Amino acid sequence: MKLWKTIVAVTGGALLLGAVGAGAWLWTPPAPAFDAAAARVQAAVYEARVIRDAFGVPHIYGQRHADVAFGLAYAHAEDDWATIEETVHQNRGTLALLKGADAAPSDFIMRALGNIEATAAGYDTVVSPAGRAVAEGYAAGLNLWCAENPGSGCARTAPVVGRAIVAGYANRSPFFYGLDRTLLGVIEGDGPPAATKAARAILHGAAPEVELGSNAIAVAPRRSADGHTRLAVNSHQPFTGPVAWYEARLKSEEGIDLIGGVFPGSPLILHGAGPAMGWAATVNHPDVADVFRLAVDDEKKPTRYRMDGAWKPLAQFPIRFRVKLWGPFSLPVTRTGYRSEHGPAFVTPRGVFAVSYAGDGEIRHIDQYIAMNTAKSVADWRAAQIAFNATPSINYVVADSAGHIGYFWNARMPVRAEGFDRTQVLAGDVSATLWKGFEPVARLPAVSDPVSGYVLSANHSPLLASAPGDNPKADAFPQSFGLDTLVTNRSLRAQALYGGDASITREEFFAYKMDHRYDERANVRTMVSELVAMGDGGDGDLRAALDLLASWDGAADAGNRAAALAIRTGQVAMGGQIHDAATPAQKLAALRTVMGQLKAAYGRIDPTWGEVSRLRRGAQSWPLNGGPDTLRAIYADGDFAKDGFLTAIAGDTYIVMADWAPDGALRLDTIHQFGAATLNAASPHFADQAPLFARETYRTPPMTLDAVLKEKTRDYRPGK
Repeated sequence: MKLWKTIVAVTGGALLLGAVGAGAWLWTPPAPAFDAAAARVQAAVYEARVIRDAFGVPHIYGQRHADVAFGLAYAHAEDDWATIEETVHQNRGTLALLKGADAAPSDFIMRALGNIEATAAGYDTVVSPAGRAVAEGYAAGLNLWCAENPGSGCARTAPVVGRAIVAGYANRSPFFYGLDRTLLGVIEGDGPPAATKAARAILHGAAPEVELGSNAIAVAPRRSADGHTRLAVNSHQPFTGPVAWYEARLKSEEGIDLIGGVFPGSPLILHGAGPAMGWAATVNHPDVADVFRLAVDDEKKPTRYRMDGAWKPLAQFPIRFRVKLWGPFSLPVTRTGYRSEHGPAFVTPRGVFAVSYAGDGEIRHIDQYIAMNTAKSVADWRAAQIAFNATPSINYVVADSAGHIGYFWNARMPVRAEGFDRTQVLAGDVSATLWKGFEPVARLPAVSDPVSGYVLSANHSPLLASAPGDNPKADAFPQSFGLDTLVTNRSLRAQALYGGDASITREEFFAYKMDHRYDERANVRTMVSELVAMGDGGDGDLRAALDLLASWDGAADAGNRAAALAIRTGQVAMGGQIHDAATPAQKLAALRTVMGQLKAAYGRIDPTWGEVSRLRRGAQSWPLNGGPDTLRAIYADGDFAKDGFLTAIAGDTYIVMADWAPDGALRLDTIHQFGAATLNAASPHFADQAPLFARETYRTPPMTLDAVLKEKTRDYRPGK
């Protein structure tokens, strides 16, 4: 029986058994009591000053990196303990005890991959003392918050330890390049849609229609009208959940001086900018996971696998977790985990498969991020990337105050023999297919200080990161690298705007980032042309819809009356990101579907786009420009027939726009889709940035102590 069905079936049986008195078997053993006094003693060794600015954003000052991490954890817990708590449990492989059966696949996968065990084994030896100090400082901040807030129920999770923070990097990173899809293909065969959606929701906090993409743009002095260097940090993430951005400003006397975004559970800036330099991250999808079919002695209960004609033992280990039922009751689940020299292995009805994946056992992410957070130039930042090569994927665009810019297509790329079709399942009994270490970072696609003076990344091919003369050349890289080939609408528009303007002003740099048009070559535009050319066949309602589509100028502005019909038809026909293939018949059927939906919800097929796509926060909502795969990226979901509109759930979230003058002086502009108080609806910072975000305007964060003190709303030292 497949894993997902097994979990549901066994849990359902447990519910019945519990109803008739399963007794101690279902009773959840209590966790050791959380010692709040000990947490306060532990916190006393850290000294962090947290100053909340006019928008409630925490500015955290400390002598050591560990002090700053401690303050960040405490401040973030104040604003969003619930999501941090879920993240900690996911890092431990105990999320189902908190969330129930829907989280059971996450616990199974986290345990089966082995990074929790790798962190436990290597924490004291592989992670540097500096890395451990940051992780433990962050954990101490969470524990202090829990000690001070016993009514939150946090004692079910605390104490948090540094190993769980390090494991979070290792567990989470591979899912950005799509390891979840690979694993589901192995475990579930064809990866059923319901299971895929459930896994994505629990691992990413994102629905399938959400693009975990991003925009990153840097312009050097030679391409700006005023000699400035500019960087757009514009990650597209879900608005809430485990990979939603939280803004923080960190300054340690050991060298961190940045404002940027962190995820719940992250003790360091993941991307952002400061006086010296900054960087932006975008998702890429390198070919860094291979699937192998093992030849085993018993396909149901294997103990050995064959390699080059000889038998080898297949390692086995228990996977144990508990699934919350109700009250004090939970279901204990035990599975067997397997591991071959390829990597984690899975017993399925179709055979036994092993997976080699980038990130397997890699736990040095925190050390790489310390080096990146303390970099003072593009060269420093690049040296950190080359030295560690810990992050398994992600594109980076980097810029510094001296005018240097760079684009780096990043991957923990395995060294492997050519000549095998690694898009298919490989034979697991041939050693020639095994990985032989990892390629040096310097061998991967990169663009440094291009003659054109610009680099950009919009989740598209690294061979199109700059102007034609500056781009990496395809023949320099083997096919096994799996370089991204997708050309997104965002990349087309970015090249047309930033690549088509040889003298970009500050105003243009900002305006181009908020572009909400679809290129004529974009899927949705070609779909519209195709539909209009079909004709109406004498159907008057269809004729009206085709005339409306024919009038569409390709824009997704809030006042546009054709955008709703065009964009929603594209999504119904070609998926939420409008990237999938569809036949003409499917597009026509999608058009008829959307015509009916709009007519039912609005009484017309041409509501303004701002009536349909809106930012919602509590009882308030605001119309939005932008749409799926526009540079002003907005992904909306919901039922406009029920709610009156679709609610934006992902896309543009936290944005940093960094601007260095020729003398190195920095101006920063930032915006968050909601505000600093992620979950606290009673806070004045629950939605104070939302109107600005909807209007596509920014705030200017204070970057000096004097400046933040002038607008402070709170000033405190956690634990003091």
